[in-house]
Amino acid sequence: MLRNKEFRQFAVLFVLIAAATAAFGFTINTAAGILAVVSAAAFGTAFIVFTKARYNRIAKISEEIDLVLHNADHFYINALEEGELSILQTEIAKMTLRIREQNAALKKEKAHLADSLADIAHQLRTPLTSVNLILSLLENNADEHDRKRLLRETESLLLRMDWLLTSLLKLSRLDAGIVVFQNSQTEVDSLIDAALCPLIIPMELRGIDLKLDIPKGLTIWGDSGWLAEAIQNLLKNCMESAGNNGKIEIICVDNPLFTRIVIHDSGPGFDKEDLSHLFDRFYRGKNANESGYGIGLALCRMIITRQGGTVTAKNHPQSGAVFDIHFPK
Repeated sequence: MLRNKEFRQFAVLFVLIAAATAAFGFTINTAAGILAVVSAAAFGTAFIVFTKARYNRIAKISEEIDLVLHNADHFYINALEEGELSILQTEIAKMTLRIREQNAALKKEKAHLADSLADIAHQLRTPLTSVNLILSLLENNADEHDRKRLLRETESLLLRMDWLLTSLLKLSRLDAGIVVFQNSQTEVDSLIDAALCPLIIPMELRGIDLKLDIPKGLTIWGDSGWLAEAIQNLLKNCMESAGNNGKIEIICVDNPLFTRIVIHDSGPGFDKEDLSHLFDRFYRGKNANESGYGIGLALCRMIITRQGGTVTAKNHPQSGAVFDIHFPK
């Protein structure tokens, strides 16, 4: 206690006041002096006992904090007591719990990052291995037709890797919060046209029947470029699911609460075990296409939710997969 400057100052002041009071009491009579000395001693003893108890309590709190700093799991709180130190201890306990929650979240994010890096390495290693194999075949293959075929396969693999890296870059920018969406009123039919533009020829080559039901004048608020990319990722998934000679239907509905975009394909739909994980990053379902990376749907959900919308996936009662997008008014 004597290490505390304020306590030392108070002790000196108390001794001076007690001495002056005792001296004044003895000037009156002996009984008054003795009473003054006894009162000062009793008050001083009570103060010292009380202050020592407070210091012991503070020391205990300091020990608890030190244990927390060394990753101990226990933090003692005497909930039956009241007072300033109890309030302080409760607030420290709250702060400790928040710190532990943040540390747990950081550990979880660190583990997720490690898993993501492992997934990225695996996703890149597969096409790189194929490219190296094709290059070795090209070196020892004199047939012109086979060489052209191998070059086309190499180009396809390189395009897949480019798409993967581009998508990962977009995801990282969205995660970091450095993407600024340019919100503006966008017509839904123009948005769907922009998303379909690069897919029209592949759909025709596969013989996919595309049906659109989009009311004229229907609008939503958002970044048209990013939203078109999100819808395009959904349509790519539907193309793979529908297969050759399949069907894809896009229906837009408007009401006072929200604007709804529904995309339905004629494929086999989703496995029940996959439904809750479809939009998880790097998740690939049991029936996923071999060329898939499990990124497109994750990127789609992030783009839509960051602009106030929602996207869900389910199986159609008859057949096929359904992607349901809602944009609130």
